[in-house]
Amino acid sequence: MKSPELQILSLNAFSGGGASLAPDVAALVERRKKSFGAGSVLFYDEPLKIVRAEGAYLHASDGRAYLDFYNNVPTVGHCHPKVVEAVRRQVGEFNIHSRYLFDVAHDYAEKLLATFPASLSNLVLTCTGSESNDLALRLAKRMSGGTGFVVTKTAYHGNTATVTEVSPSSYKHGEPPSHVRTVPPPDPAVFGNNVAQGFADAVAAAITGMEADGIKFAGLLVDTIFSSDGVYADPPGFLKAAIEVTHAAGGLFIADEVQPGFGRTGTGMWGFARHGIEPDIVTMGKPMGNGYPIAGVVTRPEILSAFCGDFGYFNTFAASPLATAAALAVLEAIEEDGLIANAAHVGRHLMARLKRLQAKAPITAVRGAGLYLGVEFGTEDGPAPAIAKGLINGLRYRGILIGAAGQYGNVLKIRPPLCITVAHADMLADAMEELLG
Repeated sequence: MKSPELQILSLNAFSGGGASLAPDVAALVERRKKSFGAGSVLFYDEPLKIVRAEGAYLHASDGRAYLDFYNNVPTVGHCHPKVVEAVRRQVGEFNIHSRYLFDVAHDYAEKLLATFPASLSNLVLTCTGSESNDLALRLAKRMSGGTGFVVTKTAYHGNTATVTEVSPSSYKHGEPPSHVRTVPPPDPAVFGNNVAQGFADAVAAAITGMEADGIKFAGLLVDTIFSSDGVYADPPGFLKAAIEVTHAAGGLFIADEVQPGFGRTGTGMWGFARHGIEPDIVTMGKPMGNGYPIAGVVTRPEILSAFCGDFGYFNTFAASPLATAAALAVLEAIEEDGLIANAAHVGRHLMARLKRLQAKAPITAVRGAGLYLGVEFGTEDGPAPAIAKGLINGLRYRGILIGAAGQYGNVLKIRPPLCITVAHADMLADAMEELLG
């Protein structure tokens, strides 16, 4: 049995005890327990009741504005006026499923596909990243003729029945089934100076092991920033060797861009681009509609055609006028607001601040790219999840929201809306320095 403290959703979860809650918050907690039961997860030792949001801030019922370094879903900023207006306008005109013709879905598809390599020219829209990864696994199995997948040790790819099987971090008991094999994340502490070769060798060994057990390999699925594993982005290009191993074994490479996609890494729209590779299938989710539920899969026509020759696929809500209007506004806001360049600029500044802090704090590594960073804590006794948890709640009481990740829960996960500024980055670094001091 895994320690509950190390479950991804439990790393900064409300335990039900501790701080005395404000009456309105306590009342809502009780309503939550009654209505949602054991499936409910709340954050922080003292949960927040949110009343409004804009830009990089959430406003709570306690009257405070909280600087958001946690939520990557509103990628262009909470309640971005362009997205708000697009949704308001479209829902007032018409909203129907995609078996009718309307311009906005095609405007969106063409603009989105223009950001991908030319061979990745077909788009299937879904509602969630879980649906996207579920479909991606089906596409890979059909194209490869296999059923086995390789994922990283603490990966999270969603919560359908099939996708939970390739999400080791979701398991409180047991482990993924035999057709799923895990490898360590691309960590220099595991693979030394040659991360590329070490990671590729681990993937090759996993493939050999599954095939020795009579399971034909179908594909390698990774989140290209390795977010749940603790954030691993460097060196750029290290994924290339693992993709070569994957293709040589007859499998497909699925790039899960739910977390790193839409400009977050600061080096283009997609995390895979940092590695100079071309995936067979790309999945997208949370940030795609800035909070409106739209997600997608991009792949080559021959992969999609092979699947559609055997199965029908239709999603009532995913390609609706409303969903695609929201998503189109997100693409336009990324471009008009210069958010990829902002992610690079602010990310470099914050990375430099955190590396300076590393010299005088129990920080064992600062990793990431753009505005997806991981700060790992440890002492001479090993990983230090207690420090990360203390910072999560300490920062919350200083008006800054943040979360954690990693196998041991000892990595602060920094993934703010892309509109965050250098001043905001300094607020986080200053608060961390004060707390660690």
